[in-house]
Amino acid sequence: MSADLLARLAELEDRVRAAIGDRAEGDPGFADPRRALYLTQADVHRVLDTPVTPVPLSRIEQPSGRWSTLGERFGLDEVELNLLLVAIAPDIDARFEQLYGYLNDDISRRRPTVGLALRLCGLPQAGLGRFRLSPAAPLVSGGLVEVTDPTAAALSRTLRVPDRVVAHLLGDDNPDPALAAEVLVASEGPSPFAARLFEATAAGPVHLHDIAGEAHRVAVEALGTAVVVDPDALTDAVVVPLVREARLRGAGIVVGPVESAPEGLRALVDGVGSAGSAGSGTSVPLVLYSGLPWEANWASRTVLSIPVAHSPGGSPDTWATAITAATGKPVAADVVTGVGVYRVGGAQVERIVSVAARHAALDGRPLGLGHIQAGVRATNGSGLRRLARRIEPAVGWADLVLPNATRDQLVDLAQRARLRDRVLGEWGMRPGGGRGRGVVALFAGESGTGKTMSAEVVAHAIGMDLYVVNLATVVDKYLGETEKNLERIFTEAERVQGVLLFDEADAVFGKRSKISDARDRYANLESAYLLSRLESFGGVAVLTTNLRSNVDDAFTRRLDVIAEFALPDAGQRAALWDRCLGTAMPRSADVDLGTVADRFELAGGSIRACAISAAYAAAAADRPVAMADLVASVRQEYRKLGRLVVDEEFDPPAARSA
Repeated sequence: MSADLLARLAELEDRVRAAIGDRAEGDPGFADPRRALYLTQADVHRVLDTPVTPVPLSRIEQPSGRWSTLGERFGLDEVELNLLLVAIAPDIDARFEQLYGYLNDDISRRRPTVGLALRLCGLPQAGLGRFRLSPAAPLVSGGLVEVTDPTAAALSRTLRVPDRVVAHLLGDDNPDPALAAEVLVASEGPSPFAARLFEATAAGPVHLHDIAGEAHRVAVEALGTAVVVDPDALTDAVVVPLVREARLRGAGIVVGPVESAPEGLRALVDGVGSAGSAGSGTSVPLVLYSGLPWEANWASRTVLSIPVAHSPGGSPDTWATAITAATGKPVAADVVTGVGVYRVGGAQVERIVSVAARHAALDGRPLGLGHIQAGVRATNGSGLRRLARRIEPAVGWADLVLPNATRDQLVDLAQRARLRDRVLGEWGMRPGGGRGRGVVALFAGESGTGKTMSAEVVAHAIGMDLYVVNLATVVDKYLGETEKNLERIFTEAERVQGVLLFDEADAVFGKRSKISDARDRYANLESAYLLSRLESFGGVAVLTTNLRSNVDDAFTRRLDVIAEFALPDAGQRAALWDRCLGTAMPRSADVDLGTVADRFELAGGSIRACAISAAYAAAAADRPVAMADLVASVRQEYRKLGRLVVDEEFDPPAARSA
């Protein structure tokens, strides 16, 4: 133990000795060995003659202060306020502990009992006044007074005021740590939608169906001051303290995202603002939000569920204002044009621009579209990453070798993704039927013709990441589980700024068949669900298949773009060989890509595999890649594909002279 600590302990001992001396001098009976077991009438009068500590009590007794405000917010009448004052007195002035012990005829019981509180408030103990301290009464159900000792007789039970209530009346505004809640105050006045939302909460709880990530901000904006709670922390035990905290502050409650029914959700929804429950007294505005529709069986009370439309936060003016504020410089024209593809709100714009500005400062360059894309990527939710593999696009239009017709279809897909809010939203070109603002495309063609790479190019063109769905984690042998997995994927995809890719989509988007047994019936139900879900989808999705005829015809009507990927011709194969071999690897003088392209009919994926195999052979021999390496790699690829291998066809001299 340090000398400093020992010195401090010695000082404390001196202060204790002095306090004991002062007490003995002012209390002649203090030396009585039985002094702690009883209080005499003289002792009580001496306590009453002690001056009252003025600050706390005067603060409580101010008519316009927290005491009267608390009564208004909890709907307490004068009798209930008097009962609360009796219960809270020992927490404000320690003298009342001795006085209550004397009146209880038990020096160990230093808090008021139900019977004592009634007597001090002039209420008969056998009258109806005792029910003002029943579990359903505002004082108890509102969490202002706790009645302890449940095994004791009704009039002998002890009253206690929670520490949070005492702290609030004494001026402390820190929320109860047990709630794990955050108190937020809106920084600006409510928008028209937020103002209407606040009016709606007066009639009961409101649920915001949100896929734009704006519900949290809108809810706080509507309530002005909000106690925000994570659903995982919402239990039956915290409902009363949570509602009490909101009432103490004159605030509302925000809970979300509510993806399921947590333990305390029913008690909270059924309780706020209803008489005889945790919400007795004045109503507490409650806003719940999630990306999923509200389930009516989550609470017995009716909850108004309303959609949260994309706010004008994603408009070019909002982007330009946020970028100028973050960088102090004007915004480049390509940035304003490029951000139109993102479906985000004002709060998300600020977060994206903040991250983008830091990237730009790190690069030492003006903020560009690439920095915005990095900001979008950093602020994307992680929910979809658990369900799909994320690919950061690294290829562009220049890397594609496709027929002009197919390329035009890909350009059309990118344009639809960028302009969908204007066409489908502002111009209302997809009304009714629960149709979303999504863009869905089908890429059909043989394996290796560039379908997956094209999806990556489209994602790069619109400034998003590509999320490849792992069908192994989607398809489930148990009935209904596949649909649940797909619903999670579609829901998460609508929340992130990304392109969803279903590779080999005919595994889940296959044709419906005639019903011959129960398996056919449930397989058709799965297809019917997908047909409906694709139509309401609000994101960008690409389906790929090796055989278009495997996809149900009913999906065709719901597709915005269908791109056919054919095997490349000789000229396209030569271009693919040149692209795949690249410019960094040295080539021998005998390499004739035109001959290889004419001689061997391969898809782009196979050409890439051959180029890599030839590069490994050249690297192993520490020399430039030669024609023989290319021919040998093609022979290996033919065997891998199960094709017939004729030795004369792969003879290098014959290949060169062909």
